[in-house]
Amino acid sequence: MSMPIDARAAGLRDRLRGSLAAAALTPMTPAGEVDLDVAEEYFLRLVASGAGALAVLAHTGRGPFLPAAVRGGLIVRARRAGVPVIVGVGSSEDGAIADARMAAELGADGVLVFPEPGDRVALHEAVWSAAGLPIIAFDLYTDPCPPATLHRILSLPGVAGLKTALLSDAMGCQETIALTREAGRLAITGEDRMFAPSLLWGAQAALVGIAAASVETTAAVMRAYEGEDLRGFEKASARLDRLAAATFTAPMEGYVQRMAWLAAAEGLVPEEHAHDPYGPALPDGERAKVLAAVP
Repeated sequence: MSMPIDARAAGLRDRLRGSLAAAALTPMTPAGEVDLDVAEEYFLRLVASGAGALAVLAHTGRGPFLPAAVRGGLIVRARRAGVPVIVGVGSSEDGAIADARMAAELGADGVLVFPEPGDRVALHEAVWSAAGLPIIAFDLYTDPCPPATLHRILSLPGVAGLKTALLSDAMGCQETIALTREAGRLAITGEDRMFAPSLLWGAQAALVGIAAASVETTAAVMRAYEGEDLRGFEKASARLDRLAAATFTAPMEGYVQRMAWLAAAEGLVPEEHAHDPYGPALPDGERAKVLAAVP
């Protein structure tokens, strides 16, 4: 049963329908330094490659680790790309509220609320009340949200959609997509390892870390799905699955560094800014394995 929705949230829902949002990296040096000019050029290249929206400061962008001045600068630079900008907010309720207010002040189009311990419904209500920005809720494999709680979140007027990223839980992914659509919100896949199936299960848009590089590989699956070429969809999905298997694998936190390697190999970021100082050390030979999976 469709739930009442605020006009601002409905507007973002409709703008994002059918689009691919890249969960962008934050280009960094080994010491964690960020050059905003490098970041802006990276954002522009993602859009030129086929991203219809940008999600900045999310998990892929290591938002919770960055100081406020850098976070603000990244939002400003992302907005120059001319597509909807979704800003990751969270790490605590107070942090989510402060981040959302800054995102609103800097002209972001919406916020992606990180899953946090505690009352998730109250968290989403507080973010909406404080900033008035449309919300993308987030069901993440590290702390899946019970269906009853998801239903309550989806009933909030400020929620435009819900991203599911349950990694290997096909049943959970299917249920979350169904709940989201029944509530009249946008069902957004964040399933890098179940991308094509999640489209078949009803996802209406995508917000994925695998589009932090090789954007066209992901976009090709969405285009093929919208068309009538079943064989083309199968081939595009197989290409994406090979890339996902090499990048979204144990240790899972290493995916940020793997995507940074891809971004550097594709010329999206300079080599010296293709580092994730917050992720785990990866074994020798890992980079070559990742690059060998590029279609």
